[in-house]
Amino acid sequence: MDDDDDLAAHAEERGPRLKAVAYRLLGSSDEADEAVRDAVRESVREAVHASMPESAPEPVRTSVRGSVRATARRPVAGGRVLDALARVCLERLRARETHRTAPWDPWAPVPHDPAGPDPALLTALDTLTPPERLAFVLHDLFDVPYEETARILERTPAAARQLAAHARHRVQGAEEMPEPDPARQRETVAACLAAARARDSEALRALLDPDVALRADPTAVRAGVRPAHGAGQVAPALAGRILEARPALVDGAAGLVLSRGGPPGTVHTVFSFTVLDGRITSVDVLADEGHLSRLTVQAPAEDTAPA
Repeated sequence: MDDDDDLAAHAEERGPRLKAVAYRLLGSSDEADEAVRDAVRESVREAVHASMPESAPEPVRTSVRGSVRATARRPVAGGRVLDALARVCLERLRARETHRTAPWDPWAPVPHDPAGPDPALLTALDTLTPPERLAFVLHDLFDVPYEETARILERTPAAARQLAAHARHRVQGAEEMPEPDPARQRETVAACLAAARARDSEALRALLDPDVALRADPTAVRAGVRPAHGAGQVAPALAGRILEARPALVDGAAGLVLSRGGPPGTVHTVFSFTVLDGRITSVDVLADEGHLSRLTVQAPAEDTAPA
């Protein structure tokens, strides 16, 4: 049996586990099946390429919801189909954020599949950014070490650990966001506000993670907030919306709020930030009354950013 047959046999043997991982990463049985097939084909292709003399990574074309995306891939050591599957799913999750058209509702229930995972879990997973979802699903649900998750995400193990911790907070509903350095988080959000007010787009982009996602609920979208993914898209989408915002604590983490009539008026929009290693990885814009009622928003702190 040659290497290709060995890899195919390995994938078939691990099929139920691969499908379970993909289902929890993507939330769709059909899309999970597609991702597993893509990952097996990619693993076979890369295993063959890696066995060739002086081989080097080449672009691999991976289908993403009917489109085709060219992405440079590293050979999968030892035919690691799970690694390939995780990367395929990560690209699909990023594509969702990039092409998001419907308003984001963090508490909207997902359709129930009797043969699938707990719908409450899938609903919670849908509130995560792509890197958070990958880190949480692989580590917390399938015991993949942070070192392996970090390699897939191209981050440090410490960063993968923090991504999983932020995801765990969202999924399990802890009272406060786990933040190893709250002061640094507040400084980052304050710097974001200062850059927006100074119209310094370069400084603002430097504060954003390359994979940052800006999501907005239906009321925020109707008010003109534009969902976006990636620092280049999020920076302009965010900048004009926070000029009049003021700092606040949102569920214990640094955030910004907009108030009717200015402070101490009633808060009508909340910007909830996730910060990792001094960079903003997600911004959730919530303006629905029902959504705001679920949040604990403390009185805005003194606004020290330049007006």
